[in-house]
Amino acid sequence: MLGDALETVRGEPTALTVAGRTDAGVHARGQVASHAGAALAAGRLNSLLPEDVRVLRSESAPEGFDARRDARARLYRYRVLARPAASPLEAARALHVPYRVDRPALERCAAALPGTHDFTAFTPTQTYHQRFERMVSRAEWLSPERELLELWIEADSFLRGMVRTLVGTMLEVGTGRRGEDSFWALLAGRPRSEAGPTAPAHGLFLEAVRYGPSATEEERAQLYPRPACGSC
Repeated sequence: MLGDALETVRGEPTALTVAGRTDAGVHARGQVASHAGAALAAGRLNSLLPEDVRVLRSESAPEGFDARRDARARLYRYRVLARPAASPLEAARALHVPYRVDRPALERCAAALPGTHDFTAFTPTQTYHQRFERMVSRAEWLSPERELLELWIEADSFLRGMVRTLVGTMLEVGTGRRGEDSFWALLAGRPRSEAGPTAPAHGLFLEAVRYGPSATEEERAQLYPRPACGSC
């Protein structure tokens, strides 16, 4: 879609590189893309795009900039609505879990993620990846609203399906179907068959792509909004 719009506006074939690949159904609020040539007016591109895709801004970048290769970190958010009744307003934006979830158990799982681990258990067995170690800089569950849980996770890069499988496995812990020790053991490169299911795509959001040095604590505070309720 965006590639076609670029070719129409520029009048020639244009190679497009995106910072993060997303599966069908995943939302991207902070996707970054790069292409050769001068910056283009966002309005011209948006006039050629479907309603569910929009360019927020287009600007010049240093020569040779590559949205994918030059990215230092990516931030994802996965949303879970944990209550008996589903929400029509959240049907395409959050996974509905109709039973009680042990949030402290989820938080303990997330606390084990920062650092470098082998995430073989959290990506499909048939994969193009050759390296399965990833460095997670931050992971935590937040509750911006009552009954809404959000996993915010930032890493240098992600394996295919990694966040969604982490969520699916952590929810097994949070609902008592898996022990916490079992989750922690998976971070040592266990096979995919030992991890939990892959959570649906519609709850996942690519929130931001970061370039340059590590984020400061102030920048992290902006990326990871805290719930208004101190007891949430």
